[in-house]
Amino acid sequence: MSSDDSSDLRLRAGKIRDRGSGAARRPRSFVAQVMKAVTKAKGGGIGPAPTRGGRADRRRDGASGRPRKGRCCRIGRGQAAADRLKLAAEGRGPSQRMRRVVVKARIVRLKLGSKGADAHLRYLQRDGTDREGEKGRLYGASTNVADGRAFLDQGREDRHQFRFIVAPEDGDQLSDLCAFTRGVMNQMEEDLGTKLDWVAVDHFNTGHPHSHVVVRGKDETGKDLIIAQDYITDGIRLRAQELATLELGPETDLELRSKLTAEIAAERFTRIDRAMLAEAGEGPLDLRPETGQVSADFDLTLRIGRLQTLSRYGLATESEPGVWKLSEHMERMLRELGERGDIIKAINRALTARGEERALESYSLHGEDAKAPIKGRVIDKRLTDELGERLGVVVDGVDGRVHHVALGSEAMSNAAEEASIGSIVEIVPAPAGPRPADRNIAQLAGASGEYRPSIHRAIAEASRVRVRGGDYGAYVESHVRRLEALRRAGIVERIDADHWRLPADFETRGADYDAQRRGRMTLRVLSNLDLESQIDANGATWLDRELASPNRTGLTHAGFGAETEAAKQRRREALVAKGHAWRAQNGGIRAPKDLIARLERGEIERVGKSMAADKLTPFRMKGEGERVSGVFTGTTNLVSGKYAIIENAYEFTLVPWRPVMDDRLGRQISGVVRDSDISWDFTRTRAIGIGM
Repeated sequence: MSSDDSSDLRLRAGKIRDRGSGAARRPRSFVAQVMKAVTKAKGGGIGPAPTRGGRADRRRDGASGRPRKGRCCRIGRGQAAADRLKLAAEGRGPSQRMRRVVVKARIVRLKLGSKGADAHLRYLQRDGTDREGEKGRLYGASTNVADGRAFLDQGREDRHQFRFIVAPEDGDQLSDLCAFTRGVMNQMEEDLGTKLDWVAVDHFNTGHPHSHVVVRGKDETGKDLIIAQDYITDGIRLRAQELATLELGPETDLELRSKLTAEIAAERFTRIDRAMLAEAGEGPLDLRPETGQVSADFDLTLRIGRLQTLSRYGLATESEPGVWKLSEHMERMLRELGERGDIIKAINRALTARGEERALESYSLHGEDAKAPIKGRVIDKRLTDELGERLGVVVDGVDGRVHHVALGSEAMSNAAEEASIGSIVEIVPAPAGPRPADRNIAQLAGASGEYRPSIHRAIAEASRVRVRGGDYGAYVESHVRRLEALRRAGIVERIDADHWRLPADFETRGADYDAQRRGRMTLRVLSNLDLESQIDANGATWLDRELASPNRTGLTHAGFGAETEAAKQRRREALVAKGHAWRAQNGGIRAPKDLIARLERGEIERVGKSMAADKLTPFRMKGEGERVSGVFTGTTNLVSGKYAIIENAYEFTLVPWRPVMDDRLGRQISGVVRDSDISWDFTRTRAIGIGM
């Protein structure tokens, strides 16, 4: 060829191929890679739910992220069975592909006196979870209707309990999910070599039918039940997969490809994502076609389709044709996107159950903190972690928006337990910084760090500090009660009844203590009655307080705000009909300034007399200046709010309940009625005077 001859030949470097010893090897099918990555993964829907920064993370190897192998992983019942099951699973070929079953597990330590286990079981049996949308049915090994209360009472002294979610991917094809779950539990008993005390509930309120199982932490001999980590991680899942495959047959290639195709546009972390991350490792994902390839295959189509979806979210970028870079935040962001999708589905289900439909733009998802107060009607409650006890509430706000708030603290979740569907609640951001009482104590202690209640009272009286009712003793006692709470938390030290020692960072530690107990928000139940029930109620309702308040809630003319405005007008008319209000000459409606107090007194007297007939104990309504003293024996919900029952040897009375009273249940308490208020040893209440 002469030097001036031109040539169209151009060399283009392709990706390096591993040819082995000379003979080209067929690359592994991407579907096979997906199945391998899924089987290898310990979380992400097949094994226990992945943890974030918890103890399980600290047990992982710093370099690989895999659980450290050691004797601790093999302690407990079921280790031998887990080894056999994993060995059998590794020996199966593609024609013996097992049906996929998601198993999530959690071991819950039970605190003495905690109501978390009760709340969890109540939630599992909530309305709208069975096939007909009715209340979930609790069943056991030998009964179709289990007694949840008896199950919980038997486990009061247990150190821990196990919670499982068993979700067959093809659960809608099973003939009987209850029988399937019983079969799984029977296999567990054989593998563990002991009978298990368990109850379960089947849920059909999502796109995938699943079973919630709660197992007591005791074996048949009454000893603590310890299950090997490998059996919890893999053994239960493999047993469930065997049973699902036995009934439905092995999963075919056509079925698997159909399921994977459905994951291409999914707004969550999928099996395809996991396999691509494993294939890419620390570098790019090279999907350039093989030399001589003239047509696309399913594997490549699957990955390209998913990558195009990810690119729309900014999680994958094509640096050059066929070469993709995956975001290092891909898994985290897809999991968060999946959680967001679950919340939106929950809101949609709650609105659909009420026959309503709202625009997606009217949804507000707040996580565990709300920047502004939220007031409205509870339309749904859900566990933010279905293996735990922390609740999330869906609130149809008076601002016309639908809010979802995750209640991060145990105190918030306990408060939400009091709120039934349809009740009116208020969620407000927790106040930042130290309490006013802590500031007072720190100021009086000064640099010495010593606080004396007697000196505090003397200074307060001498400087004429404005104190409600002029009761300086109760004022100082409220500060002492605060110190008692902080002493139990190990923050302050009591030398004697009139001498306390404070740390240098007292205010900061007090604020941290409050934040840990109540979380970033506080939830208060304004009324356990829905709007319709408040219209003709005989008592002081939330609507009455809204009508009476000088700072009335801003209502929108949409959603719950519009319903509230209409209900307020109907309540005005009802008050006129009952003689509690009258029509003015200008056509408006007027009411006495003490209407709220009158309505409260009338209801308390009426309910108290009714309770007296049942208790065979006289009821007495306490008057101005009288002391209330007795044993706090329980509570009752009235139209006017929640009231505590205080009993002594001669009579009983009803007083406004406060959360701090729960710690005094069954104990002696006392207080004084002043100016229509009650000055307690640990809390106060105030009446509201109004004009309509």
